Amino acid sequence: MHPDGPDGPDDSYEPLRPRSPEFRAAAEALRGLRQDLFHDAFAYRPLPRKEPAGRLLRRLKGRKREYAAWSRQAMVGAAGALAMLIAWVDDQGGGVGLLTGLLALIPVLLTLVRPVGAFWLSLAATTITAVVGTTYSEWPWLPSSFVTHLIVLTVVAIRTRPRTAAWMWLLTAAYGFVAETVFSWDHDYTNTAPMLVFSAILLLAVTVWHIRRQAEEEVTAQQTVTAHERSRRTLLEERTTIARELHDVVAHHMSVVAIQAEAAPYRVENPPPELEKAFVTIRENAVAALTELRRVLGVVRAEDYEVPDAPQPTLAELDGLLANVRETGLDVEKTVTGAVRELPQGVELSAYRIVQEALSNTLRHAPGASARVEIGYVLGGLGLRIVNGAPPNPTLIKPSPGAGHGVTGMRERVTMLNGGMTAEPTPDGGYEVTVFLPVPAPSESGT
Repeated sequence: MHPDGPDGPDDSYEPLRPRSPEFRAAAEALRGLRQDLFHDAFAYRPLPRKEPAGRLLRRLKGRKREYAAWSRQAMVGAAGALAMLIAWVDDQGGGVGLLTGLLALIPVLLTLVRPVGAFWLSLAATTITAVVGTTYSEWPWLPSSFVTHLIVLTVVAIRTRPRTAAWMWLLTAAYGFVAETVFSWDHDYTNTAPMLVFSAILLLAVTVWHIRRQAEEEVTAQQTVTAHERSRRTLLEERTTIARELHDVVAHHMSVVAIQAEAAPYRVENPPPELEKAFVTIRENAVAALTELRRVLGVVRAEDYEVPDAPQPTLAELDGLLANVRETGLDVEKTVTGAVRELPQGVELSAYRIVQEALSNTLRHAPGASARVEIGYVLGGLGLRIVNGAPPNPTLIKPSPGAGHGVTGMRERVTMLNGGMTAEPTPDGGYEVTVFLPVPAPSESGT
C-alpha cells in the first residue's frame, strides 16, 4: 500500500515524529503552569505553627511561648487588617467600604490555608473592587487591592517555590495588560507597571531566600554525611587498633600454650600415654584457635580483607569436633535422622558453629555433665537439638561465668538464615538449644 493518500502524504505517523526542542520546552512550561496554579489550586494546606528554634523563642515560657508559635499567622492577619482598613478609608465607610474591605481581607487570610487559591481569589477580588469601588483614579488595582495583591503574592511565594512565583508574576502582568487594553479609555491612570515593579522586587527577594535556604539545607545534609563518614572512619580505626592489640596479646599467649604443650612431654621422664595425648590435644586446639583468631581478626582489621581459600567447617567435620570435645572429658553422643544430604555452605557453617558454641557452653557452665547432639534432615530444612544434663556436682565444680555472648551469637546466625531458635533450661537442671534452619527446595532456589 502506498504511504501517500489521495490528498497528499499520509499523516498517520505524525504523532510519532520527534518534536522540536522549542515545542518540548513550551509543553514542559505549560505542564508546570498547570501543576503549580491549576491542579488542586484550592487544596487545603494550612500554615504550620512555628517551631521554637530561635534563641528568643527558646527563652519564652508558658503561654508566651505558645502565642509566639502563631507569630506568622498573626503577621498575615495584621497585613490583611491593614488592607481592609485602607479599603474602608478609601471608600469613606458605608456598605461599599465594608464590602471592599472584606474583598481585601479574605484573600490574605486564605493564604494561610489555601495559598494557590488565594492568588486566584485576589485577582477576582481586584476585579470586583474595581467595579464597585468609589475611587476611579487608578486602574485596575485600587489602593486596597494593590496592597492585598502584593501581600498575597509574597505569602504564596514563601509557601510554594520560585517557579510558582514566576507564574504568578506573569499572570499578574497578563491580567494588568488585558485590563488596561479593555478599560483604559475610562480611566486616567493605570498602575500595572508599578504593580509589576513592586511585585518583582518582593518575589525576587523571596526567591533569593528560597535559594539560600535550600543551600543551607544542602550544606547541613553534606555536613551530616561528612560527620557520619568521619565517625565511621574513626570506628574502623578503633576496631583496627583493638584487633591489633587483641591479636598481639591472645596470639602470644596461645603460641606459648602450643609451644609448652609440645615441649612438656620431653620434660617428664617416661610420661604416661594419657598425658602425652592430653598435651597433643592442647597443642592442636591452640593451633586451631590461632588460625581462627587470625582469620576473624583479619576481617576486623582491614576493609579490603579477602576471605582465605581454606574451606570452612561443615557438618561432615562434626565427628572431629565431637571427638575433640570428648577428649576434654565431656560425654557427648550424636544422633542423625533423615536423609543426609549436602546443604548450602552458609547453612552447613552456621550449623557447625551452633553445635560448637552449644557444646562450649556445656563445658563452661555445666562441667562434668553429659550432652546429646541431634541432627534432623527434613524436607524443608535442617533441625538441631543440643541438650545437656545438669552438672553432677555443682557445689564442687564452679561453672565458668563466660561473657554471655554465646546464645546471642547463635541467635544472630539463625536470624541471618531466617530460621527459628529456642534456648531454655530443662526441668532436670540442664539446658536445651533447639534450632531450625530452613533450606529451600531445589525448585525454589531459582534457575
